[in-house]
Amino acid sequence: MKPIQVGLLGIGTVGSGTFKVLQRNQEEIRRRAGREIAITVVADLDEARARAIVGEKARVVGDARAVIADPAIDIVIELIGGYGVARTLVLEAIEAGKHVVTANKALLAVHGSEIFAAARRKGVIVAFEAAVAGGIPIIKALREGLTANRIEWVAGIINGTTNFILSEMRAKGLDFAQALQQAQALGYAEADPSFDIQGVDAAHKATIMSAIAFGIPVQFDKAYVEGITALQAADIRYAEQLGYRIKLLGITKRREDLAAHGAGGGIELRVHPALVPAQRLIANVEGAMNAVVVQGDAVGTTLYYGKGAGSEPTASAVIADLVDITRLHTADPDHRVPHLAFQPGALADTPILPIEDVVTSFYLRLVVADEAGVLARITGILAEHDISIDAVLQRESAEGEDQTDLIILTHDTVEGRMDKALALMQALPTVLAPIVRIRKEELN
Repeated sequence: MKPIQVGLLGIGTVGSGTFKVLQRNQEEIRRRAGREIAITVVADLDEARARAIVGEKARVVGDARAVIADPAIDIVIELIGGYGVARTLVLEAIEAGKHVVTANKALLAVHGSEIFAAARRKGVIVAFEAAVAGGIPIIKALREGLTANRIEWVAGIINGTTNFILSEMRAKGLDFAQALQQAQALGYAEADPSFDIQGVDAAHKATIMSAIAFGIPVQFDKAYVEGITALQAADIRYAEQLGYRIKLLGITKRREDLAAHGAGGGIELRVHPALVPAQRLIANVEGAMNAVVVQGDAVGTTLYYGKGAGSEPTASAVIADLVDITRLHTADPDHRVPHLAFQPGALADTPILPIEDVVTSFYLRLVVADEAGVLARITGILAEHDISIDAVLQRESAEGEDQTDLIILTHDTVEGRMDKALALMQALPTVLAPIVRIRKEELN
């Protein structure tokens, strides 16, 4: 049987890893796929660098469209990244009848509905295991392994850069700027780390997981996104004293139990720092590693852990997609696993909840005047808004002798209700600095 021929668009970090792993493990992959898989054409603007990587084993071109136009190519791997030219090339590859493998989470989170619809019309596959959590097979787990389950929620550490920064802040007592500088020096953070530290990268990935978990369209524009730039070393330290660790989480939940809180049902889709109990396995994921927890009604809680980025870990996921497509190459398109796990005509229109309707618990830190009656006024405001308190901690403030840090953990409440209470507390003359508010996730 003739090999499946693959065209590779972009041979940077992940592309070079994909080429090398495919060459190194060629026999093992052939035994699993049932036929040889060969990258025969590589497109890259830096043709000299590309030739240095592939040698005589593949043809190198400078024009990606030459790969798409090649009638011998069965699968196109898109590793260019971004929303612009990558979208155009993926759609052109689909129109040409090519299957597509991509690691481009931004592209799928923003344009996924358009791309999947085009693939259905042409009867081709768009595979994207590498788009979320690098080498961790979380897409396959959600789409196939857990298909018998009604997924209740998914929560993940899905950005290695931010997890490294938070780990360094906790372990070494660094402030955010120092930890970021260290991450950049070690190559964990880009020179411009905005997408990572502002939570955008994690939100792209959470959007894709949400669509697969709940059978809804990809809706990145409705995600709530908050990064880690405002986190302070004091809050990481106080969280530790209270038995929690702070992680940047991508969270998506099915919520049909909100009537008691005065809110309607829907899907939560949010990325933000959160306190997680230190005894949870995910709270102990350190450095640049990724982890995703999935709660299903039949299986219970499952955890997926591993490297979320890097040349060969991500290449592992890209090649897994190549093998899947090779196995299904001749299958009836109507009997393949749907792109978003649910049959296209069965996607639900369940709304994404606005952040003010989300129900969670909170960590609050207030710098207050060290005088009688302050705590009573603050707890009174919380009580007026039907927000119950789980724990209170009072510590000497670094801001001055006549000030104190007041740390409050609350029980679950609607975010909009907390917003109103915070506005009233902030207006008190005895509250001397902006109130720190971090959400708390028990992940039971």
